[in-house]
Amino acid sequence: MLPPLPPIDDLVAAALAEDLGVTPGRLRVAFPDFELLARDVTSAAVVSADARFCGVVAARAETVVCGLPVAARVFEMLAAAVGAPDDVELLPLVAEGTLVPAGTPVLEVEGNARLVLAAERTALDFLMVLSGIAAEARRWQSAAGETLRVHDTRKTLPGLRALSKYAVAAGGAHNHRAGLWDMVLVKDNHLAHAGSVSAAVAAAREGAPGLRVEIEADTLEQALEAARAGADIVMLDNFDDAALASAVRALREAGATCEIEASGGIRFERLSALAATGVDIVSSSAIALAPPADFGLDEVKP
Repeated sequence: MLPPLPPIDDLVAAALAEDLGVTPGRLRVAFPDFELLARDVTSAAVVSADARFCGVVAARAETVVCGLPVAARVFEMLAAAVGAPDDVELLPLVAEGTLVPAGTPVLEVEGNARLVLAAERTALDFLMVLSGIAAEARRWQSAAGETLRVHDTRKTLPGLRALSKYAVAAGGAHNHRAGLWDMVLVKDNHLAHAGSVSAAVAAAREGAPGLRVEIEADTLEQALEAARAGADIVMLDNFDDAALASAVRALREAGATCEIEASGGIRFERLSALAATGVDIVSSSAIALAPPADFGLDEVKP
């Protein structure tokens, strides 16, 4: 099941405005802005105002398709902003989260040529970035196997976190906390102020009741203290594979029922070894910062 798509209109408006060299408000007004398409000076100069465009967006390399609704919204928003909401037709050809080979058509686009060409780059950029993330998420989770969950982190491109996490889930991997507000994650700087791991867990339970509490542990002693204090997740930070396996055994032998996460220095090549250590979760910024996939929009002549 795909996750719900986060709100995107503000982001789409900002991205279109960036390419057109205008303020985002010009994409969100209640009346048409007939001058917007003139901001694409190339199309305005060489494409007639009544020309039509019929084309197909296709994957140029194997990837997991993600972001089709966002790409479609780019065309729709620009069409509405210039007073021609019915002047673009969009037909998705594959489902979100589908693994496709190179050359696969994923979206048909038909409409006024100036309109389509003005929205093309922004639409493709969203599709490329999100599909790249989804493809990397699928690659990592497939390599990790069924017993090890691959999670993203808060290391995302600024402004794109919600969509990046949507793409991670669309690719079959898992989301860590969305931000600073939905889970307690106590790191070394927090521990320095709390005084001890146990004190940090107690303060978190009191200050953020109902939220899950995770403790970042640099040593086995910290991990055991976190488990005894009732942390929901113990993160073993920058442990090598042998140390991870030893720590997992020690935690389970001590009766710990918390989830155990490995973080820090997590590389794709380590995934099978990490699965063998017995940890429940690995977290890495690599999936949400994956290279974009390659898509192109080509006109199809009747």
